Amino acid sequence: MWSLMRRWSTEDTHVPSHLDEDEDNKPHRAATLKDGINDVYTPMIRTLSPFRPPPLDPVVLHGYKDSTPAGSRLLTTVVAEEIRTMVPERLRITEDWRLVYSIEQHGTSLATLYQRCRQYEGMRVGFVLVVKDQEGGTFGAYLSEYPHPAPSYFGNGECFLWRASTLTSLPLPPSADTTHLTRSTTLAPPPRSGASTPRSIDTTPGIRFKAFPYSGLNDFYINCETGFLSVGSGGGHYGLWLDDSLDVGHSATCETFGNEPLSDAGPKFSVIGVELWVIGA
Repeated sequence: MWSLMRRWSTEDTHVPSHLDEDEDNKPHRAATLKDGINDVYTPMIRTLSPFRPPPLDPVVLHGYKDSTPAGSRLLTTVVAEEIRTMVPERLRITEDWRLVYSIEQHGTSLATLYQRCRQYEGMRVGFVLVVKDQEGGTFGAYLSEYPHPAPSYFGNGECFLWRASTLTSLPLPPSADTTHLTRSTTLAPPPRSGASTPRSIDTTPGIRFKAFPYSGLNDFYINCETGFLSVGSGGGHYGLWLDDSLDVGHSATCETFGNEPLSDAGPKFSVIGVELWVIGA
């Protein structure tokens, strides 16, 4: 075992030939061999590969009309970037996401959603379904195929469910000095000339993102009929289910994704908004 350790530790170590031949240089040779036996092992410093891929360009969301209010735009670039880390690599490099359907711009109808998806039949693209409930929660699914009525389940293991929650900054402890603190806002005017600049509380909300990838327990990825759209099933529950009027939804733990319920409202929730985005088109 010792001989094997010594061989593995020293086989790549370069020693000048004149040190091998000169007995007077043995102490110097021992100091030169930093192989973990004669001295502390020093790993070789590696440089970054010139073939390392460049960083991805930020996601750009296309399709919102100028007249669409900000409050009716369900998907943000922050959430889109989180979803992007989970999609297949061939689509991850695509920065342009395009809006296929939204309740705000195309009306409340599952049939309209299906109709607007037909143009992507046979294309190797992905779809992001976004749902907003009455509690203000945002969640949805990544779909490996376009939603369409079919006699059986379709899709593959690239599908997943997700949810995003808004996190606000924690309040200061009671012992904190808040005498000169003001709340930060993008609408606040700049301080007057000569006035002292007050400290501010950072109230910028953060995002908690959770994804629920394919569990491998069944193949119930996507199930669409004229009366409903569902993603994930098993154990008598749907991971995400929407009715044909896009008015009522259900979400519970299902075997396909092992997810937690996506809505904080409970297993049944009221739908406030729905969007469908295409990636790679």
